[in-house]
Amino acid sequence: MTAGHEPSMTNQTPPFTKEQPITANEQLMERCINNCLEVVKTASTCANWCITSDQAQTLAECSRSCLDAATITAANATMMARGSRFSGPVTSVCADVCESCASMCEHHSHYSEIIQQCAETCRRCAETCREMAAVA
Repeated sequence: MTAGHEPSMTNQTPPFTKEQPITANEQLMERCINNCLEVVKTASTCANWCITSDQAQTLAECSRSCLDAATITAANATMMARGSRFSGPVTSVCADVCESCASMCEHHSHYSEIIQQCAETCRRCAETCREMAAVA
């Protein structure tokens, strides 16, 4: 390669880009990953609210449930994104943890809107994870 003649990257397709259309399972996986990442944010925020609120003692179990949901959804999103052979079973566990968090947050939703948002986000994620686990 001579000076001033660097290879052009503008006409090259990035190695991670597929030429074929995205399949229904790939769309489901993308939705599941996005829902998991949304739970990471919402459940972490909810846990923090619970821990720092005047009702911290009452909401201790709820905050632990939110932390569990945030942890498993972060791991699940990462494992799905890299195509881990364990993503199927982890996705199933993720659905269970999110379902549990949703139930816990629904029970305490009268304390704060963030708790209600966490319940809704976890419920959505649990549904998507169940769909994903069924095809994984």
